[in-house]
Amino acid sequence: MKDRGEAMGEARHALLADGTTVRIRAALGSDHEAVRGLYEAMSAENLRLRFFGLSRSSARTAADRMCGAARPGHHGLLAEAEGTLVGLAEYERTADKDRAEIALAVSDAWHHRGVGTLLLEHLVSAARREDISAFTADALSENHEMLKVFADLGLRTARHFDGPEVHCTVQLSQDEDYLAAVEERGRAADVASLVPVLRPRSVAVAGAGRKPGSVGRALLHNLRSGSYTGSLYVVHPHAASILGVHAAPTVSALPQVPDLVVVVVPAGEVGKVAEDCGAAGVRALLVISAGLDAAQAATLLETCRTYGMRCVGPNCLGLANTDPSLLLDATFVATRPQPGTAGVAVQSGGVGIALLGGLARLGIGVSTFVSLGDKYDVSGNDLLQWWESDEHTDLALLHLESFGNPRAFSRTARRVTRRMPVLTVDAGRTEAGRRAAASHTAAAATRTMTRRALFTQAGITATRTVPELLGAAALLHAQPLPRGGRVAVVTNAGGAGVLAADACAEAGLTIPQLSGELIDVLLSVLPPGATATNPVDATAAVSEGELRACLDTIAASDTVDAILVALVPTAVSAATGDDLVLSLTRAPGRRRTRTVAAVLLDQAEPVRLLPGDGGRIPAYADPQTAARALAHAVTRSRWLARPPGTVPVLADTDPGRATEVVETYLTGHEDGGWLDPRTCAELLDCYNIPQLPWAWAETEDDAVLAADRLRGPDGLVVLKAHWPGLLHKNQQRAIHLDLRGDAQVRAAFRDFETRFAGLLTGVVVQPLARRGIELVAGVVQDAVFGPLVLFGLGGTATEVLADHAARLAPLTDHDVHDLITAPRCAPMLFGHGGEGPVDLEGLEQLLLRLSRMASDVPQLAEADLNPVLAWAGGVTALDVRVRLAPASAHDPYLRRLR
Repeated sequence: MKDRGEAMGEARHALLADGTTVRIRAALGSDHEAVRGLYEAMSAENLRLRFFGLSRSSARTAADRMCGAARPGHHGLLAEAEGTLVGLAEYERTADKDRAEIALAVSDAWHHRGVGTLLLEHLVSAARREDISAFTADALSENHEMLKVFADLGLRTARHFDGPEVHCTVQLSQDEDYLAAVEERGRAADVASLVPVLRPRSVAVAGAGRKPGSVGRALLHNLRSGSYTGSLYVVHPHAASILGVHAAPTVSALPQVPDLVVVVVPAGEVGKVAEDCGAAGVRALLVISAGLDAAQAATLLETCRTYGMRCVGPNCLGLANTDPSLLLDATFVATRPQPGTAGVAVQSGGVGIALLGGLARLGIGVSTFVSLGDKYDVSGNDLLQWWESDEHTDLALLHLESFGNPRAFSRTARRVTRRMPVLTVDAGRTEAGRRAAASHTAAAATRTMTRRALFTQAGITATRTVPELLGAAALLHAQPLPRGGRVAVVTNAGGAGVLAADACAEAGLTIPQLSGELIDVLLSVLPPGATATNPVDATAAVSEGELRACLDTIAASDTVDAILVALVPTAVSAATGDDLVLSLTRAPGRRRTRTVAAVLLDQAEPVRLLPGDGGRIPAYADPQTAARALAHAVTRSRWLARPPGTVPVLADTDPGRATEVVETYLTGHEDGGWLDPRTCAELLDCYNIPQLPWAWAETEDDAVLAADRLRGPDGLVVLKAHWPGLLHKNQQRAIHLDLRGDAQVRAAFRDFETRFAGLLTGVVVQPLARRGIELVAGVVQDAVFGPLVLFGLGGTATEVLADHAARLAPLTDHDVHDLITAPRCAPMLFGHGGEGPVDLEGLEQLLLRLSRMASDVPQLAEADLNPVLAWAGGVTALDVRVRLAPASAHDPYLRRLR
């Protein structure tokens, strides 16, 4: 029998409602006395509520059950804070195999901090892995706190009252209500844990040198000169003060325990400093130090978890909070972040400096800045939740090189992006070292595609470079969102207008033809010689007043959603460059209903914000940057206009049988591998994924009999060779098409036997497929991001044309629609070419079922359906390849720290 700890998995750390860190692990036999002690330390009233009465033997009996020998159907979990047992929960499977009875107990001193709820969440996750669908529990009807814990879980709970007792049944189905409840509890706990990080009442710097030039001294200088409103100290073994700040040799010797300690010591000393901080009661660390080896890194993280400290870094630039009530600048950047409403989180210190400098030039201030560095603990997901709760932030900028829990990040980002723009630089687009792909799907599913799927589904504005990010941020910060992608280009030079119009078209925007009525009005306000088609050429002679009248007229019409003004300096006295800029910034209030951006071809900076009475207007040095910024704004507008998607409920699926198929295969193939055709078909049948009829033949006679049975009206069949590991049949010439009559079938089979002697294990016989559009649909299980569903043009040209789109599972109704419409071949699916649309509903169902299968079966490493044939009357997979690999079920939404 497995060790109890192995059965329950490794210990996990998680946050309570007040931000305290607890360790959740399996109960062991050695925990018997601690469990008994927790019960015996309870008040008489709590013992009565727990055991329905008072008995000296109750505590021992409960400890015996929790910590006895491991047995099937029983799981026990403990919650510890700094090594002290603070709560426990367990379930025992009942005679009704899909149900389990649960018990829960929390130390008196730890009530109302979320211990019981957190334990139940972890117990629910464990029970689902064991195919338990409901918990049952009995409680006294006066035990209001326990009944409230069950009611607030977010799961469907039924109560049955029987005298003084109430019997509760909790259904464990993971629906959106439960995930939302878990998210909300996680957000509140996360934000509470970050208060000592981002709003510390006291800060100490460990490692501020006495000699000028050190990083620690520079950081202390920024803290001191930035007018930090809290208490500031230095930890130094010899100095009494540094830069006029009181110093003590150890953290415990300081006048008070600081909320946050900034660690700027050599890598070899970080562990000792962290241990001293934890023992003294410090709640958070900001580790600037770099160069930690694997052992030092593990020690730092373990120390933080043991003492419940949150940690930023190591190897980072620092953090800042510009709130006037705090004025915290714990960075060593040369220029202090200016107060404002943009939240910034980066991994790279260099990118952080570039972003801060660019935002300063734009006049966009920062609410909080966090350099995450190596990101041992505090992550971009943490910062998103902080900004969501922070009344000072309305714009979020991220630069993340890695993701700890992408699916949790995606859910958080989907929520936050409905409140504020979230922008990122898509770092690592050309990642080297991607493993050699085996299937068509895996070849197409690059890490770039995976990241883009994450950003698209979460509503994140992903740019290619830092300048592009700043350009998009300037527009999103200063201008209203356009309602659509129709743009009017107004210029004082025809060539500049053409460049701007081309840039818009390349960015996916449209330059609509203006109406005759609007053209007449524009010509009446512009100088002679102007043209009022789109682009509108106002000529070099245009004055400030004429240009303003032109813009007002366009803005008042419903013809366009945005206006791009492309200006060049001229020597015409009627309108200097400054005059034209003034015409943009002195805008009447009604123009605020249209998005306005400018291209000033003579300006040196890539983008700047022009201040004015009618609101600030972003001005770009080149039309491409301006057009991309407008395109990002249009994408965000459309994303906000669409309601959140839902994951459809699918009928006719059998995940239990799928699990049996997978486990049976992996029992005989411990390292996994590519499934044979029969096992592939069996797995797909569990999710009702349509496949072309087929038969397996291991002899020439079997092939003939199968062909006779499967021939369609045209009398033609197909033979496909098979052996373990065969993936690309066309490359191996392992397929014979258009076989008519027994003689051709026999000849094809013999050809396979001759050419693939020693390899061939059998052949697949199928009827020749009807005409249709050949597509590819597949799944790749990414170790970090989870399953990625890919769709696009299939057949032999799938890798050559690379016409694919991808989304992360589980797919929502919106995701599957986007998958079908995103590839360049999409017009063919909707009937372009005269043959009418294919079975779009059937195609949606196939993708949704692939998504469900990938979500249910973590061992599904790759699935490649190529080609998938689509026509007006249906959808079917002609060829299927599936690879399984050993993997344990992972709950991506379970609350836990990294």
